Amino acid sequence: MPLRTAIPPRVLTVAGSDSGGGAGIQADLKTMLALGVHGMSVLTAVTAQNSLGVQGAWELPVDAVRAQYRSVVDDIDVQAVKTGMLASAALVETVAELLAGTDAPVVVDPVGVSKHGDALLAAEALDSVRSALLPVATVATPNLDEVTQLTGIRVTDESGMRRAAGQILGFGPRWVVIKGGHLPGEAVDLLTDGSAEHWLRAPRHDNRHTHGTGCTLASAIASGLALGMDVPTAVQGAKTYVTGAIEAGFPLGGGIGPVDHGWLTRPAG
Repeated sequence: MPLRTAIPPRVLTVAGSDSGGGAGIQADLKTMLALGVHGMSVLTAVTAQNSLGVQGAWELPVDAVRAQYRSVVDDIDVQAVKTGMLASAALVETVAELLAGTDAPVVVDPVGVSKHGDALLAAEALDSVRSALLPVATVATPNLDEVTQLTGIRVTDESGMRRAAGQILGFGPRWVVIKGGHLPGEAVDLLTDGSAEHWLRAPRHDNRHTHGTGCTLASAIASGLALGMDVPTAVQGAKTYVTGAIEAGFPLGGGIGPVDHGWLTRPAG
């Protein structure tokens, strides 16, 4: 096997840990490896988590998060950053300040609740997400529950997705992906910058093992941006990757299993 001579693009994830390995930092790094970039991490919180839910969560001190970020960015540099679970207003504001001083595209996954409905963001942190974090985002990727948390809009159809996108863009991100996976029918997402609209559609696979889809999509978008893709191309590629990962999802434990981040390398059949 030939040795690599070129340094791969570097992508930094700023997120929480999922001890079950299906979401969070673990999903981010698996996605980045699968898509050909070098993943690095800033840990914001530790969770006790498995296929049944989140049994506990402990956020890290602001100084620990800032030190991790500066350690990576100042020495290694980054071509894209992805944020996930930030837990508290203090962490949201700290990370937003760090991102504002970093010359790289930013993908913000405004994580509010887990796949099982467990809260992963303090209610008082929502104002900081709106006022500090979303304005530094190149792409924001809320699901429908997070749209409701941030805007009060309950989306029930595609016209509601368009209305929600306008509200989220009002907080300052350049692009938004409204993820419509919770709606019935095919899996549809809306990507827009307020001018261009891209409706991304995929078949809905009969597979309940979908833990980590949001983290995986955001990390895949960040990987595409680091590889030099424009936003629509990066998001379409991420959608294709996640659709395949959902189709290949597998059971673990007694609850909801993870998507398969390594599906691209699995032998057919």
